[in-house]
Amino acid sequence: MLLIVGSLIVLVSVGGGYVLSHGYLPMLWQPFEMIIICGAALGGFIISNNKHTLVEVFKSLPGLLTGTGFNRAFYLDLLSLQYDLFTKIRKEGVIAIEEDIEEPEQSPIFAGYPAVTKHTELVEFLCDYMRLISSGNMQAHELESLMDAELETLQHELEEPAHAVTSVADALPGFGIVAAVLGITITMRDIAAPPEVLGLHIAAALVGTFLGILLSYGFVGPMGIAMKNEAHEKIKAFECIKAALIANMNGLAPQMSVEFGRKMLFTSVRPSFNELEEHVRSR
Repeated sequence: MLLIVGSLIVLVSVGGGYVLSHGYLPMLWQPFEMIIICGAALGGFIISNNKHTLVEVFKSLPGLLTGTGFNRAFYLDLLSLQYDLFTKIRKEGVIAIEEDIEEPEQSPIFAGYPAVTKHTELVEFLCDYMRLISSGNMQAHELESLMDAELETLQHELEEPAHAVTSVADALPGFGIVAAVLGITITMRDIAAPPEVLGLHIAAALVGTFLGILLSYGFVGPMGIAMKNEAHEKIKAFECIKAALIANMNGLAPQMSVEFGRKMLFTSVRPSFNELEEHVRSR
């Protein structure tokens, strides 16, 4: 939603200011310039990225419209899920959760948190490390080092789409200049034409530069930044799981373990201590 609102503000501000300055709006419609700029940008985007990154970029686009879903309600469920698992371990032993972590889709504990289970990568991360903990062969500092290494790799992977889109944004002004230069060559071909014809050619060429800069700084660049912020939101969910698991492995009670996870969250989505306690009790 914010993507749509921001885009409308850019279009209304630029177009409205142009019209109010007595500009002729149809003059900005240059479809062939758009073909040159967008086609060249798309080609460069494909050349510079592998298949995995291309797929991830297009998979990330819907999230810019709907958001990641990592809000306060989601984190209440994530922390409550970990609390339930830790409580079961404390009461029945670590072996008791084997069935839950081996087949989370069949687990009554996981089934109570559909907002979490739809993020399969989070569930896999949690179950993988719960499985390592249940093996009983790792120290807390060893597990933490392994988590840090995986999170570093994961963050790099999650930020790849943002870097790819930002690179396109950086290139768009240059492609706008390419379109403008091509427009000038057409103007030079018709150098003997009347001034009003030459004026139209030159204006069309300048629109190419304008479109390249507008697309870069008004749309594609901000989209790249939004994707990077989205990646940070996703990695924070993994860090929340990590903090709670390490605390529990160090022998803290379930309530204190999830408190470590809660403290890892951004303040904008972090539930209060009382909110979490009430949510856990209500479950």
